[in-house]
Amino acid sequence: MHPSLCTRRHWLARAAAFMAAPAAGLAAEPAAAAPRPPGLLLAVEAAPDIDPAGFLVSEKYDGVRAVWDGHTLRTRSGLAIAAPAWFTQRLPAVALDGELWAGRRRFEDLSGAVRRAAPRQAEWQHIRYLAFDLPGVPGPFSARYERLASLGQEVDAPHFQAVEQRRVATRAGLQRWLEAVVAEGGEGLMLHRADALYTTGRSAVLQKLKPEHDAEAVVLAAVPGRGRHAGRMGALRVQTPTGRQFLLGTGFSDAEREAPPPPGSVVSYRHRGYTESGLPRFASFLRVRDPASAAGAGDQSRSAGVSQRGSAP
Repeated sequence: MHPSLCTRRHWLARAAAFMAAPAAGLAAEPAAAAPRPPGLLLAVEAAPDIDPAGFLVSEKYDGVRAVWDGHTLRTRSGLAIAAPAWFTQRLPAVALDGELWAGRRRFEDLSGAVRRAAPRQAEWQHIRYLAFDLPGVPGPFSARYERLASLGQEVDAPHFQAVEQRRVATRAGLQRWLEAVVAEGGEGLMLHRADALYTTGRSAVLQKLKPEHDAEAVVLAAVPGRGRHAGRMGALRVQTPTGRQFLLGTGFSDAEREAPPPPGSVVSYRHRGYTESGLPRFASFLRVRDPASAAGAGDQSRSAGVSQRGSAP
């Protein structure tokens, strides 16, 4: 039963039982109505030349982070997800850390389905829960993964899957896998230290490896900033060679915000592929090109390996 349909007494009893359970590797929600974000392990950006030795590696899925406490699916912020009863009833009764996923290049559809107050059955037919860790299980990640892989075989639910983890011997092999995943529409790879105990917060035991691309755009205008950028440029409105406009707001130094590139200038930026609507994802300013080249600016998108610049998931 969804928590909003439970009586107050029933919900308090459930919360108390979850807090006392040995598998409660996720922070429980207090009795107050406001959700409490669960304690999760968060990834850092991987260096372009990261050595995969000592890591277990999996694909990075473009989904919605979701934790399962044995009763309820919750977002990273702690909000309950209104999933259909048939979806949650067949999930295992253990704490899980994972991702709701609807397939490559379908994040917008997935996000819309997950945000609904009442689930739409047709949308959830295409969603899977991909589990990548067991927060309540002691021991190193390699042992937790073995248990999770066994759980994936034991649970009779087509929408539940344990994320496959692999050992990768060389940097070249890691790069080949990254390129193959991206070519098929994937986001990148995740590297998890095989010997790491489960921890919370952002940690180098979990690293994300994603490609980046360089491109160019023409500056249309400087948009005034707010907050700490009040009184100076907050973002540039730019236009791509295909006519798409977007705001470029990260990657600038204070000096560049004080004296932004004038309209007509061509700027280079780095991004991580495109959204379903065709706009650059996680675009970050790199440099100003020659203003005289504005008329001939073309998309210079190319694989540029991986950088520690960019936004966290």
